[in-house]
Amino acid sequence: MLDQILSFFVSDALADTAAQAAQPAPAGISFITMFLIFVFIVYFAIWRPQSKRAKEQRDLLTSLAKGDEVVTAGGLLGRVQKITDQHIVLGITDNTDIIIQKESVTSILPKGTMQSIQK
Repeated sequence: MLDQILSFFVSDALADTAAQAAQPAPAGISFITMFLIFVFIVYFAIWRPQSKRAKEQRDLLTSLAKGDEVVTAGGLLGRVQKITDQHIVLGITDNTDIIIQKESVTSILPKGTMQSIQK
C-alpha cells in the first residue's frame, strides 16, 4: 500500500534511455508557440491600440478649422483664430490670444461650449 502511494508521487527511474533518445524533443515547438502567443498579446494589447490613438490624433489635427473650440494638453479652453503648419493661435478670451503648438490640442469641443461655461 505504501509503495503504491509513493509510486504515485515519485516516478520510477527506468534505464530505458534508447527509447527516450529516439523521441524528438518538443521544446522547439513549445518555444515557437509561446513566442507567437507573446507576439499576439503584444500586438492586440499594446501596439494596435496605441497606433489607433495616434491615427485619431492625426485625424483630429488635420480636421482643425478656424472657429473650432478646443482643449489643450495643459487644460486651456479656447477658440482657434489662425492655423499654420506647426502652430495655432488660440483665443482664450476676447482680448487674449496665445500661440500654441498644434500637437498640444487634445480634443475639439462642441460649438457654444465656451459661452455656456462663461455664463
